[in-house]
Amino acid sequence: MISVENATLTFNAGTPNENRVFDALNLSVDKGDFVTVIGSNGAGKSTLFNLLAGTVTPDAGRIVLNGKDVTKAPEYVRARTIGRIFQDPLAGTASNMTLEDNMMVCLKKGFKGLRISLNRGRREFFREQLRFLDMGLEDRLKDNVGLLSGGQRQALTLLMMVLSRPELVLLDEHTAALDPRNADIVLSLTTHFVKEYGLTTMMVTHNMQQAINLGNRLLMMDAGEVVLDIRGEKKKDLTVDKLVAMFSEVRNKTFTSDEALLSR
Repeated sequence: MISVENATLTFNAGTPNENRVFDALNLSVDKGDFVTVIGSNGAGKSTLFNLLAGTVTPDAGRIVLNGKDVTKAPEYVRARTIGRIFQDPLAGTASNMTLEDNMMVCLKKGFKGLRISLNRGRREFFREQLRFLDMGLEDRLKDNVGLLSGGQRQALTLLMMVLSRPELVLLDEHTAALDPRNADIVLSLTTHFVKEYGLTTMMVTHNMQQAINLGNRLLMMDAGEVVLDIRGEKKKDLTVDKLVAMFSEVRNKTFTSDEALLSR
């Protein structure tokens, strides 16, 4: 579905601040996979997403999406088929636009090649979709999104992303900035949408137990490398302690992310 082939990426090359992030990185994600990605700060998780989304271009190697080389394709082109949600709840919606206008933008993205207009039927469709979120947004189509809470905006962003029918979903710690109640709501909606629509999904999280519980595959990164790739029955038998022990055995060092270790 999407693959990274021998990708090398260096920031600030040739300067005292040179930082080799990836060195011949290889990774392949199959259609329908739900992959959780974990690792300490600086492991390369968000940079991997930037590579997949086209935010950064590798110095060498290829990014292949559905058999097509998209290495040089800019972010706005890949955004037609890749949906990404960030940690900041304000990043995925336009504050000065109404709910219905925000949803219309994403709906147009989902109906590729078709002309659609905002009419009574479309508004009723939006209400139906918003009703499922169970946040009281179905009667606020005319309200500006800037009036919503962070949890409401992140849930709306998630719904809008689903309506755009992406081929690949990138969730970059999309519940980390929310309070526990809203984080649970958004995560529950996430698992529902992934299953309901068979979305190929990659989700970065600092919560190790969450990474174990969700999805069919777990990647653990360290210093720009995928050091653990666990799936199937092996993933079902995982615990946080086992995962930490596996990391220590592979890397010959102790896993030191307090944030991840405390999120049990």
